[in-house]
Order: sequence, then structure tokens, then C-alpha cells
Amino acid sequence: MSGKLRILLTGFGPFPGAPFNPTMPLVARLTQLRRPALDDVELTGHIFHVTYQTVDRELPELIKELAPQALLMFGLADRTPYLRVETRARNAVTTLLPDADGTLARQGSIVSGADSMAFGPHTASLLRAALATGIDARPSRDAGSYLCNYLSWRAIEACRRPDGPSHAAFIHVPLVARDGASHHGSSGITPDQLVDAGEAMLMELTKLARQAAREAAPA
Repeated sequence: MSGKLRILLTGFGPFPGAPFNPTMPLVARLTQLRRPALDDVELTGHIFHVTYQTVDRELPELIKELAPQALLMFGLADRTPYLRVETRARNAVTTLLPDADGTLARQGSIVSGADSMAFGPHTASLLRAALATGIDARPSRDAGSYLCNYLSWRAIEACRRPDGPSHAAFIHVPLVARDGASHHGSSGITPDQLVDAGEAMLMELTKLARQAAREAAPA
């Protein structure tokens, strides 16, 4: 394991009703960024197959293997024309919409005896960073009840463990054009604008994770 700051960026593949998921090219472009502020940062991208089983298997594996200090996760909200910075995960799972393997959840909650879990105050900093790029971005208290919310819940659980990441954030992105930045998707947001906002949030999360790592280091 290198001494670099480690950040895991994730997206999702296609799922029923969404044959194209813009988080796939977004994560690819963000992990290829070359910036002086990222010289001491190891960026790893990962695309989840849109199933509960995949998240439960691969997220712990990635955290164990990479030991990331921060998670920056993206998902598609194709009915929202703006970028949503999620502030919490709900203890809810839809029993109506199957995952990408056709599996339906058997119960409407993730765990018993819980309501919701907050990502933390750092989501406000990420929102400000996104807004500074000129994109339409808004805070959200409802990550839905599908895989995006499920991954958010599991990520917050991981952050609460002593050896887990210091920060996690989930960003819902709107549908954008598939074939280039010069064309607009249904949201009116271009892929390049989405990358600019993603980069700004990545930079802010890097700063916060670096500060947390310094504070946690032995004196």
C-alpha cells in the first residue's frame, strides 16, 4: 500500500429503464485527472453492477483492498434535471423495482430498528464546490429506495467503523448526452459540465480527507 491519500470513486452500470448510465464515463474521466493538487492522491474508479448482492460483496472487498480515506459515489437520477448532493441515506428498499439481475428485495428496509443515517456536514462543502462551477446543484434528503440509497447506507456504515473511510458522499447526477459535450441531455447539463462539478467536489473531498488523515496521524 502506498503512502498516498486514497480515494475511491464509484458509479453504476445500466439498470432497468436506464440503458445508458452517465456515471460510467464520469468516473472514468475523473480518475484520469492530472492536477498538481492530486499528485499525492491515488484515485481508483469502480463501476458496480446494479444489484444488492454486488454492493454487499464488492464494497467491503474494495475497502479492505484499497483502504480508501474517502468515497465519492455517483448514481443516476434520470427524472431530476439538476445535480443532487445527498445528505443522508434512508433505511428503505423498494420491493417493486427489480435490480439489474431481476431480483426483487423481500423487505422494505435495509436493517431493523433504524430510520436514516447522515453523511455529515461535509456534504455542504461539496455542494458549494459544485455550485461554484455554475452547475445547478441542490441538497437532497431523499436518495430514493433503490441501489443508490442502498450503497449510500452501506458506505455510511463503513465510515462509522474504526478502520473505515473518514468521509463518504453520494451524488445523484441527471441524464446527460451520451455522445459528447456539445450536445445537451434532457437535463440541459453537458457531460463536460458534469465533469467540472465532479472535479470540484473531488478536490474538496480530497482536502477534507487529507485534513482528517493529518488529525488521525500519531503525534
